[in-house]
Amino acid sequence: MQPLQSLIASGTKLYLDSVDPQEVAKNLAWGAVGATSNPAIIAEIVQRGGFDANIESLVQAGKTDEEIAWALTNSLVTEAEQTFLPIWKSTDGNAGWVSFELDPLLEDPSANLSIQEQSAQYVSLGKKWAEGHKNRMIKVPATPGGIAALEELTASGITLNVTLIFTMDQYTQARDAVWRGAQRRANLDAFKSVYSIFVSRIDIYTEEKVPQLSSAAQGLVGIVNAQQIWAANQEFWKQHPTPLQQEIIFASTGTKKPSDPAWKYVAALAGSDIQTNPPQTNQAVSASQLTFTRKIDELPAAKTLAEIEEKVDISAMHSLLMSQGVDKFVKPQKALIKLIGQRRHA
Repeated sequence: MQPLQSLIASGTKLYLDSVDPQEVAKNLAWGAVGATSNPAIIAEIVQRGGFDANIESLVQAGKTDEEIAWALTNSLVTEAEQTFLPIWKSTDGNAGWVSFELDPLLEDPSANLSIQEQSAQYVSLGKKWAEGHKNRMIKVPATPGGIAALEELTASGITLNVTLIFTMDQYTQARDAVWRGAQRRANLDAFKSVYSIFVSRIDIYTEEKVPQLSSAAQGLVGIVNAQQIWAANQEFWKQHPTPLQQEIIFASTGTKKPSDPAWKYVAALAGSDIQTNPPQTNQAVSASQLTFTRKIDELPAAKTLAEIEEKVDISAMHSLLMSQGVDKFVKPQKALIKLIGQRRHA
């Protein structure tokens, strides 16, 4: 069995962390059943020059650089949606989704928006970009402004991917807000939500900020954190059953340490819910000749778990990772708009 096939056979839904048409086609053949986008992905595609004619047309139509960036994003995401639509139909909406990220600049500190202003903008933009799309998930960050918008967006019938989640408290706040919104719907038939837990960045954090962790615990904190949130999600929806699955997305699954095998997180989190893997990670897994089996519910030894709980200050970790996360959220959107401007002048 091909490695990615074994991963899927273990119970994992394979999603692609890209909407590059070439990568979508390749990963679809490997068994991918969904995809996601972000400004860095869109910028990488634009950088290759394949959209210069589109940009020129939009420039001639009088569009600003920011409007062009959103038009290209919408076009690429829509194209991916069409590719995955048969899967969405055949699974009755349990798979086949493509995520569309709302404007990261709402989180730009220089914009100086209040939580209420951010929330109102997320609701407005969520409704705008969801309209007319069957299998588009609207991606909202688990920031204070983002979380404040979740109930209203869900109540409006929008399918959400709550992203930029690092800790259990973020997940719980997001899930509870989404569930409140779901209960305001006429019925739960089409209710679907996912929660994107970032994994590898946590292990970079502990290596830098918690060097006192033993070799048994160092490099496992991101995995354990994801496993614990996954277990909490399983338990909650067992008590609140819905027609469709409410799932965890394991995101940031690409390894950042050269000494780690490319499939470190893929293997450790195999067996349930969704992995949204970068193209290069899926490529490495495909070439690995490994067989992946269910590991998602196999926690480390109790001693290791106790050490992690004792030595890792979750509050400090949350604060720093969210600060870095928002920065990595905002900068790519600014870079994409700048790139469009450069293309305009070229």
